[in-house]
This record gives sequence, C-alpha cells and structure tokens, in this order.
Amino acid sequence: MDNKIFLIAGTEDGRKLAEFLSEKNFDVTASVVSDYGRKLLETCAGVKINDKPLDRDELEKILREDNFNCLVDASHPYAQNISANAVAATQAAQIDYVRYERAEINFDYEKIFRVESYEEAALKAAQLGKNIYLTTGSRNLKIFVDRLRDCNLTVRILPTAEVLAQCEALGLTPKQIVAMQGPFSTELNAELFKHAGAEVIVTKNSGQIGGADTKLEAAKILNLPVVMINRPKILYPNLAKTFDDVLRFLEDNL
Repeated sequence: MDNKIFLIAGTEDGRKLAEFLSEKNFDVTASVVSDYGRKLLETCAGVKINDKPLDRDELEKILREDNFNCLVDASHPYAQNISANAVAATQAAQIDYVRYERAEINFDYEKIFRVESYEEAALKAAQLGKNIYLTTGSRNLKIFVDRLRDCNLTVRILPTAEVLAQCEALGLTPKQIVAMQGPFSTELNAELFKHAGAEVIVTKNSGQIGGADTKLEAAKILNLPVVMINRPKILYPNLAKTFDDVLRFLEDNL
C-alpha cells in the first residue's frame, strides 16, 4: 500500500492525528506555520515536519515532487483559505484529499447569537454591550479593533512574542490583553470574564478541544450573551469526523 501522507496540522488534534497515523505505519509529513507548532510536533515520534508556509502552487509542487499519495487536512475549523488551497492543490496533483473535522459543540443557551463573519460579530457584540471579551484568537483582531473603537475590548491570545507584538501594533494595552494558553476550565473562564467586567463574550465553535464548551458554560453561569461565529461552509470532497474515519478512508483508497 502506498502510504505517503501530507498532513496539515494546525491544531492540537491535528498533531495527535499525525502521531496516530504514524503509529499505523503511514509515512507522515506534518505541516505547520509557526515555531510553536513545530516544537509541539517535534515530540511526535516518526513524524516528519514541514514548517515552510505554502501557498496553493507551492503545495501542489511539494505534493507532486515528493510523491505524496494523500493530503489529510486537519487545519483549524475556521482556516477556510488553507482548506480551499489544499482542495485545489490535491485536485491539480491528482491525489486523494480527506478533511478531518472536529465535532461542533451543541449547547442549549438562549443567549447565544450566531453570526457568519467576524465583521458581523463585531456589529452584534456592540449592540449587546460595551465591555467585550474576545476569545477568537489573534488572526482577525484588527477587524474588532477597527470596528469597536467605542467599546472596551479584552482579548485572550496565545502568549507568544509574535502575537503580543501584533496586539501592541494594534494599540492594545497590557490591561486589555490576557495572554494565556488553554484549555480553560469553566471556573477559570468565569473568573476571567468577571475580572474583565465582561458584558459580551465573542467566540467561535471550535469544538471541545478548542474549549468552546467551557466558555459557553461559564457565560451561561454569568448570564452573559455570547456572539458565536459559525464555521465557514465548505464543501469538502471527503469528510471524516474521527481519527478512525480518517484511517478507514486511507485504507480504502490508498
């Protein structure tokens, strides 16, 4: 069986999937775009690492030249452009593609307001309160900073020099920044929300491994409205919900 796999591993479960497939005797190269991601992957025995950022054409080139048999897309659920590039590159290189998509959180709370974009999230958050607590990561911070100048923002981000420099460049002050790495318990989320005087929580449905469940539980305890950015709607050629689903796809198609 041909078993050379290129795996886009932008998340914790992506790294675990790379290790899982390596243990099943697949030849796995995992791709990351940050030094932090590389350091985490270095602990995965048997997994090769690509840490060079790849656009669509570069991805197609590496898939062709290194004779990969399949691309496993375990990028973040909101990394729409990465997934689109991966689908296009695999089609051009004429190899298989399978998307690993972590499960969403289904949470019963009447104060969840679902939106389709970061811009819509900023608008809705401003309608719901003035003290806004962002748990959406660093990638789209500028959208919120630009649109919420009349609000008090608190942003929770990874404590890396790169992300902190981005926050500083956007004019955010130390008081506005919570630089911590999750996962966060319900109790810690609640304390952080209270400490910031949060009136609105903005988040994404990143699944349990992304901490969406404990954020929502904490918001419900505190009776805070939540603006939830829905996942982008992408039509994937092949979709797997579990590691075993990915394994079955590979065993059936390679």
